[in-house]
Amino acid sequence: MSTVSHTQPRLPTRSSVLLEFLGSMNLAITLLVAVAVASIVGTVLKQNEAYQNYIVKFGPFWFEAFKSLGLYDVYSAGWFLLILTFLVISTSVCIYRNVPHMLRDMRSFRLNVQESSLRAFHVRREWTLALPLAEVEQQVSAFARAKGYRVRCKDHGDHRVVAAMSGAANRLGYLFTHAAIVVICVGGLLDGNLPLKLKEMGGQIKIETRDIPAAEVPRESWLSVKNPSFRGSITIPEGSAANIAFLQLRDGYLVQPLPFKIELKDFRIEHYETGQPKSFESDLVITEPGDPNGKPLATTIAVNHPLLYKGYAIYQSSFNDGGTRMQLKAWSLGRDKIETQAVKSAVFERLKVDTPQGPMTLELDDFRLFNINPAEEGSKKRFRNYGPNFTFKVRNAEGEAREYENYMTPIEFEGRSFFLSGMRSQVSDPFFYLHLPADAQGTLERFMRFNALLRNAPRVAELALETTRRTFGDVKLDNPNLIQEVATTMQRLVDLFARGGFEAIDAQVKQSVPEAQRAQVLDAYLKVLRNILNTLYLDVLKAEGVDTAAGVSARDGQFYDDAINALAVLPQYGSPFFLELNSFEHVQASGLQIARAPGKNVVYLGFALLTAGVFVMFYINHRRLWFWLREGAAGTELLFAGSGNRDQRDFRVEFERLAQALDGQLGSTGRSG
Repeated sequence: MSTVSHTQPRLPTRSSVLLEFLGSMNLAITLLVAVAVASIVGTVLKQNEAYQNYIVKFGPFWFEAFKSLGLYDVYSAGWFLLILTFLVISTSVCIYRNVPHMLRDMRSFRLNVQESSLRAFHVRREWTLALPLAEVEQQVSAFARAKGYRVRCKDHGDHRVVAAMSGAANRLGYLFTHAAIVVICVGGLLDGNLPLKLKEMGGQIKIETRDIPAAEVPRESWLSVKNPSFRGSITIPEGSAANIAFLQLRDGYLVQPLPFKIELKDFRIEHYETGQPKSFESDLVITEPGDPNGKPLATTIAVNHPLLYKGYAIYQSSFNDGGTRMQLKAWSLGRDKIETQAVKSAVFERLKVDTPQGPMTLELDDFRLFNINPAEEGSKKRFRNYGPNFTFKVRNAEGEAREYENYMTPIEFEGRSFFLSGMRSQVSDPFFYLHLPADAQGTLERFMRFNALLRNAPRVAELALETTRRTFGDVKLDNPNLIQEVATTMQRLVDLFARGGFEAIDAQVKQSVPEAQRAQVLDAYLKVLRNILNTLYLDVLKAEGVDTAAGVSARDGQFYDDAINALAVLPQYGSPFFLELNSFEHVQASGLQIARAPGKNVVYLGFALLTAGVFVMFYINHRRLWFWLREGAAGTELLFAGSGNRDQRDFRVEFERLAQALDGQLGSTGRSG
């Protein structure tokens, strides 16, 4: 009785399954696609902006959605760094599994090839030669070497094989390209804030979210001066210096101290005709306080021309105001007489002010020297410089603020001059512009006198009574108090206009008058209001010494219309005062980006490997030739065959050319297989 043994198939181990998965082509392609998609998002969506900017752009819902996905800092997001890590592992496993085989294949000439295998090749030739086998072997070996092939020979007893190989370095292309992916990803991980994320997860650092001076930032929000990799920014006003940078992270920042101090001596900017910045540059002085032998480095940087200093790259990235000092005049808008107050302040300063509406805070935010806007002139589109302007906020005791944008000089529209002031209550809203007419001297004096007189209750009451008496004339009234009651109603009408404009009058009519009579009553109200306003304006002109006996000039009449339009919308302005800029001392600031990226050179090495690998794979063809020889009855039998790893049609042409050359060298007839 015989026993039959059955060998059980060997089950794969967990480690082999894991290596198979990590080294699979599907995983590598999936990871590469994910990196490509993330890179597209990081390119299209501006990274590391203030969260408020994203809220304005996308709205609260999509802001939170994109924030949860880490799209505002893609290249430092945990999921992106995890993808890079898996891509490094996957590619490394591919190299580990395949490169040893490829290296062996590069060295192997396959001298044990079988005759049947060579006869199965699509390209082959055969000869029967009246020459000794040794001489044929010598000739084909010399022929292959002359064509640039490396040659190896082997005697198998009944036959001999001469193998030739060229372009084995083609296999290095695979190694170079895969190694390039690993090297580039490692460089990206080094510069991708991975150390910061690990420290944050470990509680070693904490992101600061408050807008406070650097000196007040707690130490857990400071990084080490030896931090190997970071990209931060800093704004330096002219004449000032700094030795720290700020790293914007999500909704906060970290403070990065620098081993040197950067001083801004001067900042220069040029503009296109459209007002867009053409070029800007900064004159810097770099000093190292702790280096007794170090000399200050004076240099100039510009856009696309950074400074490389001891492993740090300093880029010119932006510009803004550096604390321009301004002389302002505050005109009271709600008083019954002209009141002005001189204000000396600078951009970024905060001032506490007392107003009829309670205590408020004046926050000066920015100053711009040039404001160039399109101006249509005939068929050509030209540009006008509206001159300097400044932006500020007026914040009440509850913390609610309105933002304003005031221009220094009057701006001409349709032959008339106006002081412009923009206002908005939300950053996402466009500015609503108040047009205050300028008088013949280019000042606000006439408008402000008109505005104050409109709020002069005794004068308005006097005019209301005079108008009422003229209206009733000698009419005998049953109610002797009727004239005073009508005059009081007219006075309230003027006060209503001063506090709410025409909209307030219209709302009052809708509320108190039946619908059938509203149009008639509204028309009567406006006539009364117009009469009183006309008289108030004549008072203003007479106070200036203007002779109104012959009537009002067209220019003064146009000013009146413009002033009424401004007074009608003034209640929406929201500020108890109007700020006029009288003079300024311009101070600019340069925005710099400071980066330390040790992974940069690693990435450069990766791209060099990638370029070399692609070149090797596309331009080096791995080709093999075999000469199979044996002694036959009619002479030496020669079988010539070959293969190439590129386009087989091209290799067939090359093989035929080699076969013809070999045929001519052997000097005999052969038969084609």
